[in-house]
Amino acid sequence: MNLWMRKFLSIAVSAIMLGSIVACGNSSTPAPATQEPTAEATQSAAQTIEPATEPPIEPAEEGTDTISELPRNETLYFGGQQWGAVNGWNPFSADNNNALAVSANASSRVVMFETLYLYNILDGSMYPLLAEDQPEWNDSQTELTIRMNANAHWSDGTALTAEDVAYTWDTHVKYETPTGTSFGAYIESITAPDPGTVLIKAKVNEAGQPLNPLMILDYIPRVYVVQKAWTQALESKVGGDAALLKTDKAEDVVSSGPYRPYYDDDQKVVFIRDESYWGVAVWGGLPVPKYLAHTIYSDNAASQVAFTAGEIDVNQQFLANVENLWLKDGLPISTYMDEPPYGICTSTPSAWFNLKSYGLDQVAVRKAIAIAVDYDSINASAMTYQSPTFAEAPRSLMNPTEGEQAAYDHDAVADLQWVGKDIEGAKKLLDDAGIVDTDGDGYRELNGTKLSYNASCPNGWTDWQSSMEIVAAAGESIGIEITTNFPEWEVYQTVFTDGDQTEYDIFMYAGDGAGPTFPWNRVRQRLSSEFVGMKSNWTGNFGGYSNPEADEIIAKIPLTSDPDELKSLYTRAVEIYLTDVPSFALMYRPELFHAVNETVWTGFPEYLDGDNIPPTCLTDGYGIAGLYNLRLVS
Repeated sequence: MNLWMRKFLSIAVSAIMLGSIVACGNSSTPAPATQEPTAEATQSAAQTIEPATEPPIEPAEEGTDTISELPRNETLYFGGQQWGAVNGWNPFSADNNNALAVSANASSRVVMFETLYLYNILDGSMYPLLAEDQPEWNDSQTELTIRMNANAHWSDGTALTAEDVAYTWDTHVKYETPTGTSFGAYIESITAPDPGTVLIKAKVNEAGQPLNPLMILDYIPRVYVVQKAWTQALESKVGGDAALLKTDKAEDVVSSGPYRPYYDDDQKVVFIRDESYWGVAVWGGLPVPKYLAHTIYSDNAASQVAFTAGEIDVNQQFLANVENLWLKDGLPISTYMDEPPYGICTSTPSAWFNLKSYGLDQVAVRKAIAIAVDYDSINASAMTYQSPTFAEAPRSLMNPTEGEQAAYDHDAVADLQWVGKDIEGAKKLLDDAGIVDTDGDGYRELNGTKLSYNASCPNGWTDWQSSMEIVAAAGESIGIEITTNFPEWEVYQTVFTDGDQTEYDIFMYAGDGAGPTFPWNRVRQRLSSEFVGMKSNWTGNFGGYSNPEADEIIAKIPLTSDPDELKSLYTRAVEIYLTDVPSFALMYRPELFHAVNETVWTGFPEYLDGDNIPPTCLTDGYGIAGLYNLRLVS
């Protein structure tokens, strides 16, 4: 077995395991509590708890550090997450640019807002948080029952109940948020039969079968629970206007998580621990750092300088040749794994083709570009070998973990897979399609129009920029003009998520890497026509691909329990993807990079340390458990 394969955990997200997750909603996965909660922590959630207060930070004088008075021995600094000033705190908005507070993924960020469950990419399990225990399906998997944690309360001291869960869902549906639109196709209703019970009813087909049990499981560790009273106040404030509700900055928002906003400007964002946080009933205590802070750096280079200087403790940033920081420079820096690829690679950052761009609606053009790219150069120069190669983990719709690689028939699609740098093969594809250079300028034309595209990704994301430069070079080598375009993230995110955009031709995004619905959800993200033309689309199929057969497969997988049939469906989906090439993976990559500097803090999660805490920067999903294990170096 290859070194990278030995080093990866076999995450329980294969197709077969996903079937068992759906069928076994009453799993006995233990709650994360590490010790008995204090008497104060276990008081009834019906009681109103006085929220903690803290004197506000005053802005510093011009030219000085904005919050230099933060005690370093109480502050955990993050890097690589926040780029640009915060736009807002609204859990219903898709444009907060508020990385530490609002990031709803399969493993959602739960520093400020919380979900019913915490997903753990290491074992594929969901751990109860706002919920009391594991969810329970009825026999037909049309209803999912969740019992609430009676200890949970909001930052204003009021009880957090099933009514909040139900009203959160109703709000997403009523105001057509991306969450309401995406999950509304599968969830009929979320109600509160009583304050301690949530009932999720699935939408069903003509035979009475649930349309997709996986999507219901995906909802519960992904979507934040929002306070009903605060939401009603917001509705009143905006007069029921959907656009205003989704763009309100929500600076008065009530939350339930262990931290709440303390200070933010265009240089730094700071959260302060809620000393009355209800979660001591789950974790046995409060998270160790009193403050979480993120300085806003201009780019990756500035952030890396700060990290090596010990000004950042936890860094979600690609660091080229990261091992040199400890092997050559002798710094107290480490990654989750101490050998390549240094992290758990569950994500497949991809180049997406905009099928509205002239010529990119032609399979020959798309595939020619894809097979011409030098992926080994991407792995060497862009990833500095922090990724398995496509020879080690052949190209498909799966990430490189053993569970997902076993989900499809490799031999059945071997003739469609490519490892890259096939310049002659790409030229032949184009020649055979009649796409040739007719005017002698060195670039090919389609029906007399020159093929010319931009390759876009966010500025400052150096590994992505290097990847897109290599894509552009591949185009040049086969007679297609591709120029790079690197806008700032604040601009980039508003363009590529617009299903009608025509500004970017070839553009890069990763999406989720693991979760209760994978690998099915990656098939959906790459091939489902449900996202065509969608506004504020953060999920997938950004280029507008449509294939009825692919849609049928996507609909069948969640209802299929037979392992052989499931493998056949996944294999056919991979075949379609590799044939039509609506996008193509450029690398394998951790969903979050996770490097730590132990100048101030130690006790960070490590691979096979026995704690089962994933490398999700102590903020996402079950990774937040790492905040409770930290201790000062001195």
